[in-house]
Amino acid sequence: MKIALMDSGIGLLAAAAAVRRLRPDAALVLSSDPDGMPWGPRTPEDVTAHALVCAEAAAAHRPDALIVACNTASVHALPALRAALEPELPVIGTVPAIKPAAAGGGPVAIWATPATTGSPYQRGLIEEFAHGVVATGVPCPGLADALESADEAAIDTAIAAAAALTPRDVRAVVLGCTHYELVAERIRAAVQQPSAPAIALHGSAGAVAAQALRRIGAQPAPAAEPSEELTVILGGRESTSLPEAALAYAEGRALAAGSPARR
Repeated sequence: MKIALMDSGIGLLAAAAAVRRLRPDAALVLSSDPDGMPWGPRTPEDVTAHALVCAEAAAAHRPDALIVACNTASVHALPALRAALEPELPVIGTVPAIKPAAAGGGPVAIWATPATTGSPYQRGLIEEFAHGVVATGVPCPGLADALESADEAAIDTAIAAAAALTPRDVRAVVLGCTHYELVAERIRAAVQQPSAPAIALHGSAGAVAAQALRRIGAQPAPAAEPSEELTVILGGRESTSLPEAALAYAEGRALAAGSPARR
């Protein structure tokens, strides 16, 4: 079994780790666009063009499924990616986990990039899945960029700024950018109020990994013999290693070591 993942940068690490937890025996293809990121400020047409390059580079390695591990690409490019690659290659998009977060009754905070926070797409998800629940969009300027470069000081600053905008009574936080899942516990610590019930965090990585297996008719097998097969594609060109910044995170280090990633 071979699963491909694509993103503008290292946000795909969380979903790759989730795939390896469910199927340690899966070979992985990671395709990203370090020279073209971030995708958020680009026009939908430009996002689609960059996403197609990443997807086609991954598809050349003949995976069984392709996970679009990027909210921006899923919003703007998913129809084009599916038109280009399906039915031969199932394409699985990423959706912010607003529905499961709202199921707890709220209040809910949705951390996302500034562009996503103000988008009709996010407002539509809130209206559809969080009706009757207090849901607050929290823009996180600079956080994805800081995570992409593994700039610890900038990460701390961006998390603190977003936490200051997060209502103190929230019971759940949606991680609306795949990069944010790499520092999920740091985000939880920043928003958790003393003596309050533990805040639930809702990311998308586990859901998209499980959906990829369903699309290809595979079952989870967490005890399977681990695969060491990892193909890294940067800007359409195969690389011998993960980007250096990826090794700042547990998910990246585990992938580089050829073992199933653990939280």
